[in-house]
Amino acid sequence: MLCLRRCSSLLLLLVLLVGCTEPSGPATELQPLIDVPPGFPEQVFPPDNMPTPERVALGKALFFSKAFSSDNSIACVSCHAPANAFADTRAVSEGVAGRFGTRNAPSLANVGYFPYYLREGSLPTLEMQVLVPIQEHDEFDMNILDVAERLRSDTTLVRMSKQAYGRDIDAFAITRAIACYERTLVSGRSRYDAYAYGVAQAAATGQSSTTGQSALNSSEMNGMRLFFSGRTRCSSCHGGFAFTNHAFTNNGLYDTYADPGRFRFTKVEADKATFKTPSLRNVAVTAPYMHDGSVTSLEAVVAHYNSGGRPHANRSNLLRPLGLSFQDQEDLVLFLRSLTDESFISRNVDDN
Repeated sequence: MLCLRRCSSLLLLLVLLVGCTEPSGPATELQPLIDVPPGFPEQVFPPDNMPTPERVALGKALFFSKAFSSDNSIACVSCHAPANAFADTRAVSEGVAGRFGTRNAPSLANVGYFPYYLREGSLPTLEMQVLVPIQEHDEFDMNILDVAERLRSDTTLVRMSKQAYGRDIDAFAITRAIACYERTLVSGRSRYDAYAYGVAQAAATGQSSTTGQSALNSSEMNGMRLFFSGRTRCSSCHGGFAFTNHAFTNNGLYDTYADPGRFRFTKVEADKATFKTPSLRNVAVTAPYMHDGSVTSLEAVVAHYNSGGRPHANRSNLLRPLGLSFQDQEDLVLFLRSLTDESFISRNVDDN
């Protein structure tokens, strides 16, 4: 999910793919496919790509296939590992021929809820996003048409494509199947969620919440209070069920940025060095942090925000020195660790 290059050919492919209108296939019960945790809304699916077991199975097989890379060396999962909530542990991911990108690969947890994709928000659908790493020189360095031709030699994938979409495996089936699989990667059952659900249930019934009280310890509770407080205003950007407002922000990481951020897409001065606010779900297992993977620990992230950040021209006006004590910073980190959904990680690790 890094740089957009070869824009003209990519845009042409996007137009062609969006223009396809294959039937969506038979209706299916979605619950076995997509877990919707308490407090989460239902996902909105494209009419031409409603999830089915066959489509998700094909998408998963493609997500793990190294045939997408020009030298058959890497797959989607190479940069989005289940053990790390489908993120990468490297600052920037390694593509074919040892080439490195320029941006940190984010987690794919809850990606089906996102309103746009890439760190500058330049693509509106998951189906479109699938094309980017395939054609990016520093990632797979392939053309989607060449990928489809290569995959047609796999009789199992051809059969799965016909079952899923009623057609031979092609750009339409590839992009939509991977998107279907990624929409099943829903994460919302952390210890914090157990606490929040217990509190909500107690409020609804007028009873005390022993479940909520036992989910977080006193340090985590203090960190949570700080996180949602007017003092830190963390939740102004990292709020809601996904712990992100999906806005584009400069967080004062540098005085000057090598990466233009959203400006590359909009060409608006106010968007220079602004990037999509990431979700904080499972943040404890998705290090390193920031758009370029330059911050290696949650402690360092909290210390950065406690400092107020560097004085960049587009720095968010929400940032200012917080004056948090060492203990408060530690408690914030402990709260962030409580956002780890162990069941989501173990389920996807065990399933692969």
